[in-house]
Amino acid sequence: MAGVTDGKFCSKMAKYGFDLLTLGGYNAENESIEAGLKIIKRGRKEFHVDAKELIQHIRNEASYIKNGTVSNVDVSVNIRVKTEYPVTQISKIPEVDVVEINAHCRQPELVDSGYGQALMNDPEHLHELISDIVRKSKKKVSVKIRANVPGVDNIAIANAVNDAGAHYLHVDAMKPGFDCADYSVIKSIKEKMDIFIIGNNSIRDLDSARNMLLAGADGISIARAVIHGKLSFDLSLI
Repeated sequence: MAGVTDGKFCSKMAKYGFDLLTLGGYNAENESIEAGLKIIKRGRKEFHVDAKELIQHIRNEASYIKNGTVSNVDVSVNIRVKTEYPVTQISKIPEVDVVEINAHCRQPELVDSGYGQALMNDPEHLHELISDIVRKSKKKVSVKIRANVPGVDNIAIANAVNDAGAHYLHVDAMKPGFDCADYSVIKSIKEKMDIFIIGNNSIRDLDSARNMLLAGADGISIARAVIHGKLSFDLSLI
């Protein structure tokens, strides 16, 4: 969650039993940083870090988590980029375990600049970008996508991610007009490929978490349910 999930916030979540805590999303290129500033000006939360300071900033935030009471938790960083270089540099940070390409954000300032879910408009380019990052990254690579974007083929994008060698496919199974996830998207992807799927969207209780796993997700991610810095249900019961 941009502007929310920093080291301090993530450290609060460690006690709930999460295996992976995600920092970001971070704007890692000048264009995305400029877009982020526009988002901030209209009152929405964003992380704003100068490109030259980003590596040290992320290392500080990741270290805050790693040095906490639960030191065995893995740290992921969600990054908004159109090129591989910032991601591969971040992958060299010792305290970072997973780098995640953001092909998910729908904020118009970022999408209009070619970031976030705009990456899904060109599966071939997305495949090339992921392949380059996987080849050069020092850590595991995740790609977060948004389902059911008009004009985008969910399966084609999932195939691009899978064929490029990413370790994780993080799917926001958004179902426009509904207050629940589109579990059919998770099921259809799982039936066609064996990439590790992290299911996301509307997971707010045990039932919704179990439904996501039953649909075929190998793991789940939770955002809005922890926005206040606490989780209302026991992950161990899923």
